[in-house]
Amino acid sequence: MTCLTTLFPHPLRGLLLVTPFLLSTGLANLTLFLLPFAKLLLPSSLIHTLCSLIAGTLVYRFIQHIFTAINSAEITFSGDTPLPNESAIVISNHVAWSDFYLVQAAADKANMGGHTRYFAKAGLKWGLWGMGMPTVTREWTRDKRELERVFRGVKEEGWKTWLVSFSEGSRFTPEKYLQSRLWCRQNSKPQPEYLLYPRTRGFIATVQHLRKAPHVKAVYDLTLAYQCGEEFQKAPTMWETIAVPKLSLTREQGGVGYRFHVHVRRFPIEELPGDAAGLAKWLEQRWVEKGRWLEARRLRWASVDVLRKTDGIFGGMGRVVDEDSRT
Repeated sequence: MTCLTTLFPHPLRGLLLVTPFLLSTGLANLTLFLLPFAKLLLPSSLIHTLCSLIAGTLVYRFIQHIFTAINSAEITFSGDTPLPNESAIVISNHVAWSDFYLVQAAADKANMGGHTRYFAKAGLKWGLWGMGMPTVTREWTRDKRELERVFRGVKEEGWKTWLVSFSEGSRFTPEKYLQSRLWCRQNSKPQPEYLLYPRTRGFIATVQHLRKAPHVKAVYDLTLAYQCGEEFQKAPTMWETIAVPKLSLTREQGGVGYRFHVHVRRFPIEELPGDAAGLAKWLEQRWVEKGRWLEARRLRWASVDVLRKTDGIFGGMGRVVDEDSRT
């Protein structure tokens, strides 16, 4: 069975939902852009707190509410439970725009939803600069200065943060997967299944800087999994997350049938290797394990679907449950 979001075009519904969000985001971006200029009058820690409050309420929670409450997207979890109010480095695979919702749901479990900061492309800088987000290119000399700017507040001011990096550097596509496989073959590296080989330089710099901040206690490794119909790692587009209702309801319930899942692993930062080569190998191993976990998740969902179909044929004699914690 394929994923049929075209059953739910709803362009007017999408416009009605996205318009107030865009207005709210525009106001938030203007405020966030101007706030850093108030450093002459206000302490930087207060400005950072205000930025987190604005981002958390006007941007993050607003669009998260559309996705989960209005459009019925159900996000499930497995693995470790994030510790409340813990600052951390966060690494994740990157599938689609909707990854944002899954990462934010995990951050909310730690009461850190307003404190997430994402590595972003330099072209998206307006507003992000004020939030203390690192805006990066692929020019390491420039990026190194930018990372030092962002890390300074975390290390010297003790800013709370969930600093999120999609370590593959790009969204997964079949074409990029083939490129990754070729690179891994040429460089004798393992190619993780359903993933791109991770970029290590930014991760190494982040750990080496932030492990000096006493309140940054851990690295969280998030593995994001999707399914729609029988299509594993099929994620909705940005527009579909806003415009399409009943995202996680089954076809029998009149919905699309998406699955959204986050597998969480917590690693105390003091247990990570101290040298660059060791950190690169550590990240590589996480991605190998992610690939194995994703294949196990695909097989699990497939077996659950078979059992549900069998149960339906025999009149629903037993209730088949895919047991995960839910948002």
